[in-house]
Amino acid sequence: MTNSIIETVLDEANKRNAKSILEVHLVVGRFTMLGLEQLRYCYRLLTKDTPLEQAKLRIEREEGRVRCERCKFEGPIQFKEEPQYHLVFPTLECPRCGGPVELTSGRSCYIKSVKLRA
Repeated sequence: MTNSIIETVLDEANKRNAKSILEVHLVVGRFTMLGLEQLRYCYRLLTKDTPLEQAKLRIEREEGRVRCERCKFEGPIQFKEEPQYHLVFPTLECPRCGGPVELTSGRSCYIKSVKLRA
């Protein structure tokens, strides 16, 4: 994933004849299964000796949202806590009616913006 992001940014910078890349702003959904620290680590590793080496990496976390077809609820994912197991996990049921829900956000990973120096 990180390699794909880097390639996309470098391609865009080349198309625009940028002299340098100042910042890369990513949006990463909470339910993408991407670890933010691992993403930062891979970014630093893969951008070494490239035009992206000095670019600031900003990562914005996208929270999950759901939609219920039954009662038309749209909102944040509810979490249940299991104190005896020390677990907190997301539920995929409607907090209003208990029906099944569809995850509508929180699974994306995309480049929101790139700051270039012309």
